[in-house]
Amino acid sequence: MASSSSTTLSISSSSTLVDVKARRRPTATSPQCVTIPTLPPPPTPSQTRPWKTTACCRKIARNVMAMATGEASAEVAATELPEIVKTVQETWDKVEDKYAVSSLAVAGVVALWGSIGLILAIDRLPLIPGVLEVVGIGYTGWFAYKNLVFKPDREVLIQKIKDTYKEIIGTS
Repeated sequence: MASSSSTTLSISSSSTLVDVKARRRPTATSPQCVTIPTLPPPPTPSQTRPWKTTACCRKIARNVMAMATGEASAEVAATELPEIVKTVQETWDKVEDKYAVSSLAVAGVVALWGSIGLILAIDRLPLIPGVLEVVGIGYTGWFAYKNLVFKPDREVLIQKIKDTYKEIIGTS
């Protein structure tokens, strides 16, 4: 931040809190602040609506990064969709009863929303979250002792997991 004039600018480091709502000094007297000129507000068909966001937009810092890729804009637009999007589209096209699948999805979202509300309501009760935490710790200890401590029990658990996986996914 060197200047050709005879005035010397110095930046000191200090740990002070700055009130954002406090009136800011002009940028000419503040050597730490570098601002980018703001863009004018977009034109509107009718100028009857005052621009309330203009003052707010001028305070927003604009950090812009541009990077040359060497590709033409037409090549960028013609890129392929990700594999998961193609898979979802193909699966959706194969579904015969789209109404039922959509209904199940909506019912799932509603059930998830309701269960979150129920859990939050239980969490607000004074004694129950602590009791449920103790029950969870106790069950985790019992499960680890019963299924993870000894090698034959671990092998049985791994076999149960593999069988359940094959049941859900199917054998192929």
